[in-house]
Amino acid sequence: MFDEILEKFEGSPGQQAVIRLLLERGFSVNDEGRVVSGDIEIPYTQIAQEAGVDRRVVDSTTDAILADDDLTRIFRNISQIPSLMDLAPVLDLTVITIAVNDADESGIVAQVTSLVAEYDISIRQTISEDPEFTDEPRLYLVTDEALPGDLVTDLMNLDFVRSVELS
Repeated sequence: MFDEILEKFEGSPGQQAVIRLLLERGFSVNDEGRVVSGDIEIPYTQIAQEAGVDRRVVDSTTDAILADDDLTRIFRNISQIPSLMDLAPVLDLTVITIAVNDADESGIVAQVTSLVAEYDISIRQTISEDPEFTDEPRLYLVTDEALPGDLVTDLMNLDFVRSVELS
């Protein structure tokens, strides 16, 4: 899907940068062509600065989105999900970061969460990065408590796991 969206902007690296930013941050485009998060409008100048483009590139990108029915459906309905990962130190939560060998393999989330459940540890949030959005997608779990060493070892012993990091 991500590649198909970027192909629509093949001739414009600047517009591709804007598209990437909108997708990564979960920003929508409203009916007026304004970039929004919920009902909060984000100025083009800020989007442009973050994407490393001119403000007019943001304007032409949102125009192109509204001119394409498929893109309009995507960018009118995308939304951001709050992450507990940044709040973990403040809330005394544990973040487990798991890097895998092949993120397209099925059952990764199920196997990891089942293993954590076997240790009777509550998972507050699970975030799985999409292999189409990032070169090295990771699986993040936020738990209420620290993981015992045996669980970390068991996670490391899963065939698909490349590394486990705790924070």
